Amino acid sequence: MKIAIEGCCHGELDAIYAQIAALEQQHGYSVDLLLICGDFQAVRNHRDLQCMAVPDKYKQLGGFAKYYTGEARAPILTVVIGGNHEASNYFWELYHGGWLAPNIYFLGHAGCVQVNGVRIAGASGIFKPGDFRLGHYERIPYNHGTMRSIYHIRQYNIIRLSLLSSPTVFLSHDWPQGIEHHGDLRGLLRRKPYFRDDINKGALGSPPMMGLLRTLKPDWWFSAHLHCRFEAAVVHQAGAGTSDSAGASASAEKTNPDEISIDDDEEDAGTATSAPADKTENSTAQRINPDEITLDEEEDEVEAPPPPPPPPTETKFLALDKCLPRRQFLEVIDVEPPSSFPSTSPPTLAFDPEWLAITRAFNQHMSLARTQSPYPEEAAARAAVARELEWVKTHVLDGKDGGVARVEDVQQFVMTAPGPSREEEKTKMQPTYYPNPQTAAFCSMLQIENKVDAPYTGGGGGGAS
Repeated sequence: MKIAIEGCCHGELDAIYAQIAALEQQHGYSVDLLLICGDFQAVRNHRDLQCMAVPDKYKQLGGFAKYYTGEARAPILTVVIGGNHEASNYFWELYHGGWLAPNIYFLGHAGCVQVNGVRIAGASGIFKPGDFRLGHYERIPYNHGTMRSIYHIRQYNIIRLSLLSSPTVFLSHDWPQGIEHHGDLRGLLRRKPYFRDDINKGALGSPPMMGLLRTLKPDWWFSAHLHCRFEAAVVHQAGAGTSDSAGASASAEKTNPDEISIDDDEEDAGTATSAPADKTENSTAQRINPDEITLDEEEDEVEAPPPPPPPPTETKFLALDKCLPRRQFLEVIDVEPPSSFPSTSPPTLAFDPEWLAITRAFNQHMSLARTQSPYPEEAAARAAVARELEWVKTHVLDGKDGGVARVEDVQQFVMTAPGPSREEEKTKMQPTYYPNPQTAAFCSMLQIENKVDAPYTGGGGGGAS
């Protein structure tokens, strides 16, 4: 399956699809899926622009509105995450994920889906330490502060993502902190010398994202945000970072990923020297006393040494630029779908059962206030997810063709807000809140409380439910 990855979109959908079409014609292949790493700018009308944290000179509709209204249709299944320049009101409508427009799917503030069986996970927004441990308290109308804090990623979503088993692909807007040391750092600094201070302070990139990279160990990790192309490879040493908790991954980050552990070598050496001694002792005993019981039978009962650890795995990291002429904003890769999933064209977008289980298990911990109550310990969280996975298999996947729950069978695109109009072209007013039927359908499927559309009190951008 050919997957195209794009960095920052900034509303330039037409140019992105045109570039893909040119590559298809040039190389004689067809792209099956497009992934966009944030700053997508799903702006439906001029009021949505008032919910986007950018200077006024950048408040332009962009190309998304015509895909939203049906004037144009995305030619390729497109999956996107959010960045730090978004119409955050629309993304909140689809907190758990949903169709932004026909054939354009938002992964949610955090999420995981499957495309022809390939697991694609991601996190929207950027990291700011002051907001990381807060709840989702922001509401329309946003003020200066909440218009920015709403796209700051929360610990709630990092913990949920840390409970996933390894996806094939992970998308983030931020770079994982320290990723620059796993690629051509000198070349990066030649192109972006102003990164040096942040790199020296360890402030370039997101610590939670590097924690997730160490924990999840995906095959691919794609990012945007810093507006340059950069490749890296993170080697995961065998036996390191075995815990999937966010806390454990953070401590694993402090170790040297390139250090070669000698523990296994020492064990092997001890085993090699002891085996001949046993055999010599047995043969000597037999010569002295032919009726002596040898240790061979006892050795059969001795626990065999553990198998050697698996070879290290590797996460290939790629950051891409924003969509502008003569910029490296697009890449096409080949990913082999699992053999158990038939390859379909167009590809099938399906819910990921494990993510559905995590969503069910953690929905009770989603805070709509500034304060966030404590989360369960990792063991308890994993036990809860395991129980909910059995629920998902019974109530969501049972009876589905091949055990695959297709997104389109649950969520269908609906225009919630009006499209652009000349009457509102000069407006400075933020829109009202539009409940989205896709969120209601998702919550109904999982039989969980719809906290996204819950009534709230208080204006000024900070009312709590």
